Amino acid sequence: MLTQVAEGVLVHRSELLRNNTVVVRGQDGVLVVDAGITGSEMACLANDLNELGLPVVAGFSTHPDWDHVLWHAELGEAPRYGTARCAADMQALRSAADWRARVAEGLPPEIADDVPLDLFGLVTGLPAGTERIPWDGPAVRIIEHPAHSPGHAALLVETRGVLAAGDLLSDVFVPMLGDFTDTSDPVEEYLAGLRTLEDVASDVEVLVPGHGSAVAGTGRVRARIDLDRAYLHALRDGRTPDDPRIGGSAEPGWEWVSDIHEGQARSVARRNGRGPATGSAGTGGRRAPVAP
Repeated sequence: MLTQVAEGVLVHRSELLRNNTVVVRGQDGVLVVDAGITGSEMACLANDLNELGLPVVAGFSTHPDWDHVLWHAELGEAPRYGTARCAADMQALRSAADWRARVAEGLPPEIADDVPLDLFGLVTGLPAGTERIPWDGPAVRIIEHPAHSPGHAALLVETRGVLAAGDLLSDVFVPMLGDFTDTSDPVEEYLAGLRTLEDVASDVEVLVPGHGSAVAGTGRVRARIDLDRAYLHALRDGRTPDDPRIGGSAEPGWEWVSDIHEGQARSVARRNGRGPATGSAGTGGRRAPVAP
């Protein structure tokens, strides 16, 4: 079901992981951001748009995690955009002979049979530095940053004050880090991403995270930024975060978010020389945790 969050901007919710699909009305149709995760839900979205007489004229994937690069044939053959790095990540994955098996291995078993992969990851990369979505509709600014995943971008619907934040600023997930390498520090990259979003917070009237509940008001947007930053500072400093998302207190039934946190805490501790050389790594968002 589509829910209006601002003039000309609607949201469609996937149930299992609280994924939000953002739909922006343009002159001749709609832009669909992060189309959804199951075939039945995406078909429902396509049907809702058809009933409203709104063809899909463009798509966008905020980043290359599996649950943000899916598509359904009933949504049509509109160009699907992403950052250059997002598209390159998808092209590299699909070039492997066993890419379907690799993607299927990471799907939550509850929905694995209802996740269509034929159109998975078919994203056209926009040239580096592209500032806005190329379409005939409201100006949609691309805000690329290094947090969470290579090629991640939030979208700001400028005339509506709506920020589609991708996998940042969720009220159900703690910040999910990418992989530590010799040249990357996902905690610092995530903090840099938060600073990038903070720079536009005064222009945001409605925040729609990739997972969880949308909020309205600049103060509440800044509160989400502060919550994510406090979590990351605690993780970096070796402290236990005072965060309602850990333990499921923010969302009953989501106690397994604690597993994400514990794995990340071990990874950060090892990186900073505070922990053993064994243990779970951070999720990097590549495999979605499975709800009980």
